Amino acid sequence: MTAAPQPGETARQPADASSELAVRTEGLVKVFRKQRAVDGIDLAVPRGSVFGFLGPNGSGKTTTIRMLLGLSSATSGTIEVLGRPVPGALQEVLPRVGALVEGPAAYPYLSGRANLQRFDAADPSSDPRTRRDRVAAALERVGLTHAADKKAHAYSLGMKQRLGLANALLAPRDLLVLDEPTNGLDPQGTREVRNLIRSLADDGTTVFVSSHLLAEIEQVCTHAAVMRSGRIVAQGSLDDLRATGGRTVTVRTPDVGEASAVLVRIGLSPRRDAGSDALVADLPADLEPETVTAALVRADVRVRGIALGGGTLEDLFVALTGEGFDVAA
Repeated sequence: MTAAPQPGETARQPADASSELAVRTEGLVKVFRKQRAVDGIDLAVPRGSVFGFLGPNGSGKTTTIRMLLGLSSATSGTIEVLGRPVPGALQEVLPRVGALVEGPAAYPYLSGRANLQRFDAADPSSDPRTRRDRVAAALERVGLTHAADKKAHAYSLGMKQRLGLANALLAPRDLLVLDEPTNGLDPQGTREVRNLIRSLADDGTTVFVSSHLLAEIEQVCTHAAVMRSGRIVAQGSLDDLRATGGRTVTVRTPDVGEASAVLVRIGLSPRRDAGSDALVADLPADLEPETVTAALVRADVRVRGIALGGGTLEDLFVALTGEGFDVAA
């Protein structure tokens, strides 16, 4: 259940019953001179989801985010955010959206607290009577209370990132857009941001996370899209995307011939891993690896090891783009 807003806070508006999507684009294009940075994408972000936006540098992720927030105009195509057209209804939409894009900005010689107070004062819908409480709550939520009165120029990169997150959380939000939110954070800070994203989603906020850290996306997101060269090459729930990536089973055994015959009997097409005593086979979605193990044991095949591969976002990304990817924080 979403907590009721405190006095002076902007109440969360009810979801638009006409749309189940927090973000929707159709044929979205952005051209810089002769380069199509975003090339006709159809993005669909379900309300209440934690949506991972993945892709290598230069794939068009940040350009897309800037168009969603009205920071850059589209060459063609349509955008809807929270059921309203962008940029046409930006004045209505933006108070319901929090964002951290292309790194946080701050006044270097003001404290973290003073920065947030100034940011909050710039919001015409904020109530100055409750500003102090809102700022204190935002600082506490991102773990910056201890450094609230420290000058921002003395903040580490991770602390600046937390300050940017606090700014995005000064008021209740229906949509939170985060561009590389764990950039510069240590492992503890990364875990805290992950927990923060989960708690926001539990409160009903849709969280749109652009990241190159696949391990983080897999732990926190419910849906994702993969971009390559300005186009979306895969999109859907994480379970569906993992299934698209496919799975493999690798069996290490000195009884290669017997093991191969067993795998064929249960409907697999094994292939020899060159230079080793291993067999590799694609594993269909309706066949569990335990079934493979049981069949080998029943046939008295000596098994030195069995491993399941594939079925991860990393496998899908490599298969779709042919590029490597950072997979750990």
